[in-house]
Amino acid sequence: MGTPGSHILFEEGNRAMSGDVKIAHAASGMKLEPGERLVRPFQRFAALSSAGGLVLLGFAVLALIWANSPWSASYHGVFHETDLEIGIGGWLLSHHLVHWINDALMAVFFLIVGLEIKREMLVGELADPRKAALPIVAAIGGMIVPAAIYAAINFGQPTLRGWGVPMATDIAFALGVLALLGSRVPLSLKVFLTSLAIVDDLGALVVIALFYTENISMMYIQFGGAALGVLVLFNMFKVRSPIPYVLVGVGLWYCLLESGIHSTIAGVLLAMTIPATGRVNSQRFAEATGHALDVFDDEKMGRCVRTSSTQRAAVQAIATSCAQVMPPLHRIEHALHGWVAFLILPIFALANAGVHVGHGAGEAITGSISLGVIFGLLVGKPAGIVGACWLATKVGVAALPTGANWRQMIGVGMLGGIGFTMALFIATLAFPDAAGLEAAKMGILSGSLLSAVAGGAVLLTCRPAAAAGAASEVHEEVTAMPMSKAA
Repeated sequence: MGTPGSHILFEEGNRAMSGDVKIAHAASGMKLEPGERLVRPFQRFAALSSAGGLVLLGFAVLALIWANSPWSASYHGVFHETDLEIGIGGWLLSHHLVHWINDALMAVFFLIVGLEIKREMLVGELADPRKAALPIVAAIGGMIVPAAIYAAINFGQPTLRGWGVPMATDIAFALGVLALLGSRVPLSLKVFLTSLAIVDDLGALVVIALFYTENISMMYIQFGGAALGVLVLFNMFKVRSPIPYVLVGVGLWYCLLESGIHSTIAGVLLAMTIPATGRVNSQRFAEATGHALDVFDDEKMGRCVRTSSTQRAAVQAIATSCAQVMPPLHRIEHALHGWVAFLILPIFALANAGVHVGHGAGEAITGSISLGVIFGLLVGKPAGIVGACWLATKVGVAALPTGANWRQMIGVGMLGGIGFTMALFIATLAFPDAAGLEAAKMGILSGSLLSAVAGGAVLLTCRPAAAAGAASEVHEEVTAMPMSKAA
């Protein structure tokens, strides 16, 4: 799991059509402004599906260096001892900084996760039962087998509580590795891995809600249910402004925080109530935009938008139509994606990945917690994913992704063992004690690194796809892609 990766098709389409875009740009006579030329490399980097994973990796490495440097005391002091208080009148909410990051900032991450799940189930890869069968089956196998391996290693011990840690796949890192392998991995496999990770997210959310909540307060659950009911009414009455949803969503977050159910679930519940349809349909949008363009063109030649009030009104009408045709779900997801990928998740990694490798590191990594996580990720994930896919294809309920073979499926299954964001998150819930949490973190980092190396090595032995065939495949995927996938 991790940074949302649902824009992979759109990114591949941009690559395939980059030549045509450059030609069209040159033909228009437009020139980049100096400021645009300065920021363009950063914009290109941010548009890559692997960019979030690279930034996440950088901050994880920074956390490890900081936690093992002469300034390691300041690392723990900043994140684990610094209190942040928010209060109004006699009401006060006080937590350590790391708790604010894990409980509040990560709620925004889970909002993005919920939006992606809802979109994929409505119009994406999970909307078609035939297309959804393989990633759903693979995700279920990829959750059950790692959890079973961890449980077998920790059976009869208090550490059994961490069985949910090796269940998750970090899509940002996995897609980053796939991006480095280029044409050795067909586009269909990237879509498969993305869909698998989304189903994986849904499973992790269920696990968190059912097994990692305690000290339930029925009063706050009732208050939270009332807030959720208000959000549902907003949806029923077609409230499309995000402000009411955000205000009530904050109240829902607080109720769940005080109820004992992990507060980040509020992000998912909020996402499920966000409208997924636009105010106007495509036909009305085309008519309104066409009329505004006609008005714009009919204005006296030689005048510019700066001096023509009629043209400014036409442009404003087009902008209004664009806002109304886009569903709030897509607009919110697009607005938050960069903040989550390049701010919230890196801060989370910085606050949680700082494992101190001291004299007891060797003993910790050979303990049942670390071994359970490592074998769960390195062995359980590929065994569960590939085994479930093999069974599904033999039974006939699904088929392999187009252009993929079993060697590539094994490699992608190994990349599924890269568990970072969600694995670290579940570890913080499963192990309140520092020693258990450190051991779990060491297992997550070690298992993820080994999975990335093993998966990359297997995929490197695969033959690259022919350039023409790959370009044709991308063109066909983008042509058939719904507008919502590119939003």
